[in-house]
Amino acid sequence: MGNEKLQVGVIGLGKFGLSFATHLVELGHDVLGLDNNPDHIKQAQTHLTQVFLADAQEKEVLEQTGIAELEYVVVSVGDSISASAMISLFLKELKVPNVWVKASNPDHGNLLKKIGVDRVVIPEDLAAKQLADRLSHPGFIDYLPFDQDLVIQELTIDLNAGKTLRQLDLTNRYKIQVIAVRPGAGGKPSFIPSPDKALSAGDILVVIGHRGQLESFKL
Repeated sequence: MGNEKLQVGVIGLGKFGLSFATHLVELGHDVLGLDNNPDHIKQAQTHLTQVFLADAQEKEVLEQTGIAELEYVVVSVGDSISASAMISLFLKELKVPNVWVKASNPDHGNLLKKIGVDRVVIPEDLAAKQLADRLSHPGFIDYLPFDQDLVIQELTIDLNAGKTLRQLDLTNRYKIQVIAVRPGAGGKPSFIPSPDKALSAGDILVVIGHRGQLESFKL
């Protein structure tokens, strides 16, 4: 999405939808929210840029509220598979460029993919997977969104203290890309670090690499 100010639509302002929308507003973006539950609207109206009390399963509502004119629309309508599928279908028919949808389970997600949505999110599965990886792989930070075999992880300098990134040559030798270095003695991290600065024991490298390579990789 970049750093530009976005106008995002969020359909379904329950727990997940409202939290997601509120965070977007905190990041400086405009959010148009839509829900058919008056209580959800009441909660959301003090947080979001604009809210509508309406049923998104009516195609005319998507057109009249202007939500179908936005570049990004996120659909989070609880566990109703039929509702999310219908809304997603309408949004794609209305040529919304990016439709992201919260799914309740993998089968729901497969149905949404067949409809043609641009991204499916299953929050519970993602949270559980991240928690398991954080427990079993110390230093794990996150997955890359386009390939969950690629992960962002922290590696601590030990055996290679005194060497430079150029000498380690992690990119060519191991297909591991260093994106930041955090001094072990404290201080600000260095992003896109100099390849010729000597590393000290305890320095932490933030790297991108394949899960299998990083699980037992030592520095």
